[in-house]
Amino acid sequence: MGSADRVIRLLLAAVLIGLYFSGTIIGTIGIVGLVVAAVFALTSFVSFCPLYTILGFSTCPRTASK
Repeated sequence: MGSADRVIRLLLAAVLIGLYFSGTIIGTIGIVGLVVAAVFALTSFVSFCPLYTILGFSTCPRTASK
């Protein structure tokens, strides 16, 4: 996972958590938002997204081969 992807995930997690605790999103949608925020934060901290592996997608910059 690239660094830009990690930063975007952390920002989205922060926004979702802020929206929940400010009362903007409530109920089931709020709980789903918190779960998504937790997944975004966790995958950012470990720099790995299982969904990317399944889909064959990568945001890591490629290094030049010798």
